[in-house]
Amino acid sequence: MTATDTTDAVDPERGTLAKAAHENFPVAPFFLPRAWRTDLMAVYGFARLVDDIGDGDLAPGGADARLLGVPEDHADDRLLMLDAFETDLRRVFQGSDGPPRHPLLRRLVPTVRRHALTPEPFLGLIAANRQDQLVARYETYDDLLAYCELSANPVGRLVLAVTGTSTPERIRRSDEICTALQIVEHLQDVAEDLGRDRVYLPAEDMKRFHVQESDLAAPTAGASVRALIAFEAGRARELLNEGAPLVGSVHGRLRLLLAGFVAGGRAALRAIAAADHDVLPGPPKSGKVSLLREAGVVLRGER
Repeated sequence: MTATDTTDAVDPERGTLAKAAHENFPVAPFFLPRAWRTDLMAVYGFARLVDDIGDGDLAPGGADARLLGVPEDHADDRLLMLDAFETDLRRVFQGSDGPPRHPLLRRLVPTVRRHALTPEPFLGLIAANRQDQLVARYETYDDLLAYCELSANPVGRLVLAVTGTSTPERIRRSDEICTALQIVEHLQDVAEDLGRDRVYLPAEDMKRFHVQESDLAAPTAGASVRALIAFEAGRARELLNEGAPLVGSVHGRLRLLLAGFVAGGRAALRAIAAADHDVLPGPPKSGKVSLLREAGVVLRGER
């Protein structure tokens, strides 16, 4: 373990926030106003930690469990940890039981107050991770969309709330973008998710394309798997295109941020296509040049 790893294990707040540099999409880029960056990082800290709890990716040492009041010998119980995290989240909004115990939730308190944020999007993210412990397969595309409503869409809604730009139409477009990005991530991570005993490819689509789960465990994808991935990628692309007008509805630096989200999704889809839709060896990645090119296309309002 390196010195940095040791520090992060002792300081879970620092370790969690440091993961922002490795995300597929910009979390709080430098060109945003400082106040926005502060609040977006507070939201990111919550979202990253709840995902880490749900995926069993917490830093070693049990610091997060101790902060949440979970006995160390139960730190691996993800549902118990999620319940404790939800209890601590409610302290952010109610305050009757004292301040939150976890530093990432204490960091969230001024953001919630500044923007009058409601608990619902945060609770949605917790519910998605709780669902991951109980549901490992999705029968239909609609079932998957319902999961994305919990796992992805709250993030976009929080970005709009923090930047003071929420409207019903923008929320609808944001939901389309966030769902698309979640589907793209699932396509990139088919092999990794299978290793966690999770399959986010709808069972009805797998049946349609004659794909078995054993096919997803192969080192490389056969023709049927590639056709399935191409089909799902097309759905994600349509959602991104439907949501893209959100970018043109805002101005200034927020427009650049949202363009980056859409461009990131489109660039990832291009990388998947360039790999001939073979995602099984590992996630196809897009380069910075591709991302910048896509961002220009988005800002010009093109498809």
